[in-house]
Amino acid sequence: MLPRHLHSLGRNYIARSEYPKALFMNRPSFCYPWWTGHHPWAPYPPVNNCHPPVNWRPHHSFGPVRTSYPNYFHWNAPQSSWIHFSNFNMASKGDEPLPKRFKTADESRPEKVSSKRSYSPAKDFIVPPMSNSSALPSSKNLGKEAPFKGPIRRQWEDFNHCYMEKSSAQHGHRRSPIKFDFTVLSYNILSQDLLEDNSHLYSHCRRPVLFWSYRLPNILKELKEMDADILCLQEVQENHYRTQIKPSLEALGYHCEYKTRTGSKPDGCAICFKSSKFLLTMTKPVEYYREHINLLDRDNIGLILLLQPRVDQEAPSICIANTHLLYNPRRGDIKLTQLAILLAEISGVAHLTDSSSCPIVLCGDFNSVPGSPLHSFIKEGVLNYGGLSIGKVSGQEQYSSGRRPLSVPIWPDSLGISQNCVYESKESTEKAEEQAIEEQSVQNKSRVQSSIQHHFSLSSVYSHYVPGTGMPEVTTCHSKSAITVDYIFYSSAMDDIFVPPGGSVTCNGLKLLGRLSLLTEQDLWSVNGLPNENNSSDHLSLLAKFRLEI
Repeated sequence: MLPRHLHSLGRNYIARSEYPKALFMNRPSFCYPWWTGHHPWAPYPPVNNCHPPVNWRPHHSFGPVRTSYPNYFHWNAPQSSWIHFSNFNMASKGDEPLPKRFKTADESRPEKVSSKRSYSPAKDFIVPPMSNSSALPSSKNLGKEAPFKGPIRRQWEDFNHCYMEKSSAQHGHRRSPIKFDFTVLSYNILSQDLLEDNSHLYSHCRRPVLFWSYRLPNILKELKEMDADILCLQEVQENHYRTQIKPSLEALGYHCEYKTRTGSKPDGCAICFKSSKFLLTMTKPVEYYREHINLLDRDNIGLILLLQPRVDQEAPSICIANTHLLYNPRRGDIKLTQLAILLAEISGVAHLTDSSSCPIVLCGDFNSVPGSPLHSFIKEGVLNYGGLSIGKVSGQEQYSSGRRPLSVPIWPDSLGISQNCVYESKESTEKAEEQAIEEQSVQNKSRVQSSIQHHFSLSSVYSHYVPGTGMPEVTTCHSKSAITVDYIFYSSAMDDIFVPPGGSVTCNGLKLLGRLSLLTEQDLWSVNGLPNENNSSDHLSLLAKFRLEI
């Protein structure tokens, strides 16, 4: 029998082997070894370990095709066969894969991690500068068997011409408004800890492209090339943000705001904007966790900024919101409640004195597919959820096991948010409590209204289907799934060409001037899915250009 500390494998082990690869062609591989030796781009530093050696014969093939590979890499050179297990980090429950973990009584509410938390030395390492590309593995040395033909080109779709004739006819001899154009990018960059904890999603990938030392330069290069005025990033790992991502973006002229997930989660959301284009007037971190509400026991978060355009005359502020909702396909009730909290917070930030709202851009990973009840609720402003099962809210799984219907109402009154997704005043809450007994008898006799709504007029930047072919676009693609879960929603102006027939608009809305096209599942699998040599996240970035007329 193995000692207790060897019963489960976490991220912390070191392996060397000279055994034939053919012996393990059909066995699952460990995706993230800490290779020993001092190689220039090695993702982890060497670890001294005092545990006795244990023989182990690993599987060396990359990707889904089980073939033998020549010694292209340092770690394929013949060496003595041994394996060390790093017990100082691996023995804790926290290193178990996230989908298989259950909270113990002592873990029901872990303490919030400080921004000064210390990480394992294995996770904090120096990444070679982008200029020193020779120190990093590239698509040129990933083996002759690599099926890749280079990065897929995504087209920029420009809609400026759609507004030219309409603008001339509308304004006539009137003074033309000042046009303030800006771009917004939304991008789930894939936390390295989450990648390692969910390695089964990346069994199609070659190991080198999954190392953070390979992924970081690719991500930073993509952000630099996109050159967006506003960045909304999800799954930003806290230690990487503080030491690497934030300094790199600040060097490019961005001001960065960050909100880490509650509890002991290692990642969070960031909003970064160009200081030359906007002035920050408000920051609103949003936590969905509520200690005494069972429905809200998850650690997802949101972040809202109020940005003032730097123009010569008075201009309305722009509300930028970023979030990453719960993944669990079977808990649509939690997703809707988290969304209601975010909308209530946006309402408080974006509210103007004349009862209108300033322009809103809502970005993030909503873990919901196009046409799902949650997606439709954001776009249409109303959701009648009577009889809707919790597993159908997000549409992520066609045959979800979550068959229990949504409760009516979905969230308790103690949350303090009305069915209109706004915070109720203290007076109205007290009045509701006084009338609770009287209303109870009425509710028992009549059907309670099973609907929620919000007062924002939001459109989606993307149509989610390829024009002409009707094939669905996807924003994420890994070993288990290829769907759309990432979105950019915005307040539509009165003459925005993408307002659906009968759709509502706002006087302070935005016009969509252009967007970076998305890809189909077939497109992405032609380059071995995501992540790959050129795209270092399992999500695609979304980019849109807007115009605010002042």
